[in-house]
Amino acid sequence: MMIIMRTEATQSQIASVVARIEKQGLRAHISHGAERTAIGAIGDGRLINRDTYILLPGVDRVVSISRPYKLASREFCPEDSGFPVDGVHVRPGQVLLIAGPCAVESRSQMLEVAQAVHEAGAHALRGGAYKPRTSPYSFQGLGKEGLEILAEARELTGLPVITEVMAPEKVSLVAEYADVLQIGARNMQNYALLRAVGESHQPVLLKRGMSATIKDLLMAAEYILSHDNERVMLCERGIRTFETATRNTTDINAIPVLKSLTHLPVILDPSHSTGHWEFVSAVARAGIAAGADGLMVEVHPHPEEALSDGGQSLRPKRFAELVEEVKSIAEAMGRKVPPQPVPKLED
Repeated sequence: MMIIMRTEATQSQIASVVARIEKQGLRAHISHGAERTAIGAIGDGRLINRDTYILLPGVDRVVSISRPYKLASREFCPEDSGFPVDGVHVRPGQVLLIAGPCAVESRSQMLEVAQAVHEAGAHALRGGAYKPRTSPYSFQGLGKEGLEILAEARELTGLPVITEVMAPEKVSLVAEYADVLQIGARNMQNYALLRAVGESHQPVLLKRGMSATIKDLLMAAEYILSHDNERVMLCERGIRTFETATRNTTDINAIPVLKSLTHLPVILDPSHSTGHWEFVSAVARAGIAAGADGLMVEVHPHPEEALSDGGQSLRPKRFAELVEEVKSIAEAMGRKVPPQPVPKLED
């Protein structure tokens, strides 16, 4: 249930509604809109007496939310949501470009690619310090050393860092170094991990599971949102189908469908969607035309030497070309690619 406050509602009236919700054993979730405040009552709907709320001072109306994903739904928040990430704003009407290698392999490799994607126009840097791999014999990442290298790359370029966290007990460590916590496809329904990143209040990029429905993805996001963490981005990265020509099947449909169902930003990962660098740019362009709020692209200066996913990584020059293509498509769609963050200079 959602309680819509009047535009002139006072803070004390809002606090009174919150107190009533909590007294009934429910959780209150406040969303401040451009004109008015909405308060979600989260929990067992059978405990809610609508009449007790509509009579409270400052309340305009009480609305039932039909979707099982309450906080993620457009019924709860009709307007597209956004939030700042260390110098970058994820906001409606703009296209966010995230780029970097699949894995942090060495200091020299990471700093080289960070400089390259920054020069090309990226807004954020991706790189895996911990790598979940299908084979236990594949490269698993550098761990804490990789996080330290990512932090150095951020200082060098000013680009905020996005990296994957794989276990609840690692959230606090990864959050010390990363600006955005990524939940990988294999962990989309790791509910203990979702709770942990929700409680961290760090921005989160949540990837769709390999066989997950759109509803599954939104319900996973609900776990994070229900712990008072509103800074969540959804990532479509392709799903597993009978087709074997590409690594996964890019669900372009998911972008407009998600945009119709949720207020959360939607990012497309064309690298994992295809698994082949030759198709990455075409799918990326299609994603922006379909309404994606951003892209997350794998870029490696020497993909033939990559320890992970070299075959789907763009070289820096090709990524720079893609950035210009994206700018043209975004402009044609009435959107824009915003300026990059400025590197932090030492005193």
